[in-house]
Amino acid sequence: MHRVSRTSSRRAGLAALSTVLLIANLAIASCRDTPIDPTSIRIATGSPTAVYYAFGQSLAAILNRELPDVRASVVITAASAENVQLVGSGGAELGFTQADVLPASTAGSPTVDAVARVYDDQLHLVTTSGGPVRAVADLRGRRVSVGAAGSGTEITATRLLEVARLGGDDVRRERLGLDDSVAALRSGRIDAFFFSGGLPVRGIEELADASAIRIVDLSEWTEPLRSRYGQVYVSRDIPRSVYGVDAVTTVADPNYLIVRADLPEPLVREVTRLLMERRAELAAAHPAAGRMSPRSAIVTAPLTLHPGAASWYRATKP
Repeated sequence: MHRVSRTSSRRAGLAALSTVLLIANLAIASCRDTPIDPTSIRIATGSPTAVYYAFGQSLAAILNRELPDVRASVVITAASAENVQLVGSGGAELGFTQADVLPASTAGSPTVDAVARVYDDQLHLVTTSGGPVRAVADLRGRRVSVGAAGSGTEITATRLLEVARLGGDDVRRERLGLDDSVAALRSGRIDAFFFSGGLPVRGIEELADASAIRIVDLSEWTEPLRSRYGQVYVSRDIPRSVYGVDAVTTVADPNYLIVRADLPEPLVREVTRLLMERRAELAAAHPAAGRMSPRSAIVTAPLTLHPGAASWYRATKP
C-alpha cells in the first residue's frame, strides 16, 4: 500500500488553502471594482430660450465635471410653479423658482428647501412697436399671452392684471410659453405677451433683433402688487442697452435655486460651494448668474436654507 508523506500532505493542504484565498481575494476585488451607481441630479429649468435653462445647463456641466459620483441633467419645464411641484414630489432634485410662486408659509411644504437666492426676475410686457398697447390698460379686450400654465410668469401676470382691474374676461388670455408667445406675436395671433426672466431673456433679445418691438413700462404696478400680495415685489429698470428699445421700469421678484429637503447634507454643501465658487463660469452662460453673491444668497424667505447650504455659508461667513 502506497503511503503519502506528511510533507506531501502538508503541501497539498497549503495549495488548497492558497486556491481558496485567491478565489476569496478575487471576489473581494471584484466587489470593490463594481461601479457605484452615480447620484442623479435633475435640474428643473424652463424654456430653452430663457434664463433658467441656460443657468441650469451650465450648472449641470460644472457638477458633472467636478463631482465624480454625480450625473446632472436639465429638465425642460413650464418653469417656476412646475419646478416647485417637481422638486417637492421627487421628480427633480434641484430647480429654479420665482419667490412669488411660493406659499407665504412653507409649513405645509416641508419637502423643499433653498440653496440660494440667485437673481431677480423682471416682468416683461412685450408688444409690437407700432401696436396700440402702450400701457396695461390698453390690454382690455386684446389677445395676450400670460405665460405657460404652471409658470411663474402666469402667476405674476395674473396678479398684475387683477390689481389693474383687468380680471376675468377683460383680457383674452392665452397660456403660451416664451417661444410660442414670440411666434404668436410675430404672426399677429396675439397683441402682447408677458414673460418673467432675468436680463437679458434670449428669446426676447432675438425677437428685438428681428422685429420692431416695445416693452411696456410697469412701474406704477409695483406698489399695488406689494400692497395686495406682499413685499416680495420691487421695481427694476430694463435699460436700453439690453434689447435696444426704450428703457422702462418694471416689476421684479427674487429667484431661488431650490432643492429636495431629503438630499444628503454633504452633497448639497458641495452643490452650494460650486454654485458660489463658479459664478464667473455661470455668468458666461448667462449674465443673470453673475449677480449672485454669498451675502444675498442667504435671503430666501419664506424658504429655509437646506442644512448643507447653511453649513457652507456659515463656514464662509458671507
